[in-house]
Amino acid sequence: MPDKKTISVLLTGGGTGGHIYPAIAVARELKNDPQINALYYIGCSKNIEKEIIARENIDFYPVNVSGMPRKVGMGFFMWVFELSGAILKSLYYLLKLKPDAVFGTGGYVTAPVLAASLVLGVPYVIHDPDAHPGMVSRFFSGSAGCVSTAFEQAKKYLKSANIKVFGNPTRAGLNSPGREDALKALDLSPERTTILAIGGSQGARTINNAIKDAVPELIGSGFQVIHQTGARNYEGYMRDFSGQYRGYIVKPYFDDMSIPLNAADIAVSRAGSLSLSELNLCGLPSILVPYPYAAADHQRFNARAMQEAGAGLYVEDAEFNAGVLIKLIRLIHGNIDSMRQANLGLARFDAAKNIAGEIKKAGGSG
Repeated sequence: MPDKKTISVLLTGGGTGGHIYPAIAVARELKNDPQINALYYIGCSKNIEKEIIARENIDFYPVNVSGMPRKVGMGFFMWVFELSGAILKSLYYLLKLKPDAVFGTGGYVTAPVLAASLVLGVPYVIHDPDAHPGMVSRFFSGSAGCVSTAFEQAKKYLKSANIKVFGNPTRAGLNSPGREDALKALDLSPERTTILAIGGSQGARTINNAIKDAVPELIGSGFQVIHQTGARNYEGYMRDFSGQYRGYIVKPYFDDMSIPLNAADIAVSRAGSLSLSELNLCGLPSILVPYPYAAADHQRFNARAMQEAGAGLYVEDAEFNAGVLIKLIRLIHGNIDSMRQANLGLARFDAAKNIAGEIKKAGGSG
């Protein structure tokens, strides 16, 4: 049998971590594959992907594009002009680089690259991280070689005949250390149930306020709390918070999230798709407070999907406070084993590997 050919792959996606980090996880998988001879990345140089891709030692090619305005007006016509320029630049990059396949993770940065791929007949694969896929994924799904999703619920919004529920590719190493070692690293007790409160790297004020008011009762009731406030909220939070409690750890952020994730028994979180995938992988039942202003309301769809699966409880941002938090923690505590199993049932440990396999197929090396 002849050796399979080596191929080059162009990746695209940006604007938010939910679009960038799945691409990074897949890129790392492809880097270690001997059938991949080159990787390229198209993104917006004004967004965080430029810096992140530079750390991965992948060649970065910039396009200037932004999200579509919701109302028709001068801003909309300026955006159409901007998008047209981004498509032309993407056409130039594809003609120059000649990738065998393109991989897009949704969002507005992906749109001009997939449009150029369609024009030139370059096969592409899409991954959408949310329960309700974004506009770009829905629009381009019909011509994709494969559409990967993180949620079963996403399938009904997509036109592709080849949809795979692979889950979100996540950072490596989330399943270590074990609970005992993680608790030891944080100087917490293995005898107490541990609550982890996270709102993403930027934090979530609603979650912070609820934790601040609930900490005395939680600690007094035998729980312990790990709290990531977010960098921009930390100083203000510490000015407002009075008292010191053994068993309460508060930080602006954690450089290594594997430690608090593996130390915890219950999570309190926003409902971004990557955060939920990490909770699934760690078997963490959760209280989910969707960010109410997320694009296309995708966090609310994600939270509902988790609740339907029995993996978490969903509460609206406007209704969330310390009293609700304590009530829901006690409810989860009484069902923790079944909710832990529901999360592990949703976990997809080979997402990056499976998506990489579809990209290779699309490029003729599968």
